Amino acid sequence: MPTHADRPPPSTGYLLWRLAIRWRAVLDRGLAPLGLTSAQYGVLASLYGLSRGGGQPSQRELADFAGLEPMQVSKVTRMLDRAGLVERASNPVDTRAVQLRITDRGVQALTAGRKMVLKLEDQRLAPLGGRQSDQSIQLRDTLLMLLRHI
Repeated sequence: MPTHADRPPPSTGYLLWRLAIRWRAVLDRGLAPLGLTSAQYGVLASLYGLSRGGGQPSQRELADFAGLEPMQVSKVTRMLDRAGLVERASNPVDTRAVQLRITDRGVQALTAGRKMVLKLEDQRLAPLGGRQSDQSIQLRDTLLMLLRHI
């Protein structure tokens, strides 16, 4: 019978997948009182970042920016639109495209969500010395580098 020592260590990809699932569950629980899911928060934050210069990106541009599938962005932005956090409008140049704009209410929800996310991040990164520790910053920088190469 194989022992624990006989098993190969888990792959990095498997560990990242497990960590992402757990992180998403923590975010969903933390954001629920604000009426947001982790997916909604991520799309809202991406839209805010993408449109800070005053533009109204298309759903396709938002999907590309966030690294999500366009269909997923479409579903999430419809829910955010119904909640009054995002406005969707037809693009006058391309009738197939939908332009997006974060509403004032959306900015308020995002601001409250960000406070919650940073609080949860501090808790989750406590074993590394907290969100601002050298180890956490190194981890963040490593993850950014890996994301740029995928």
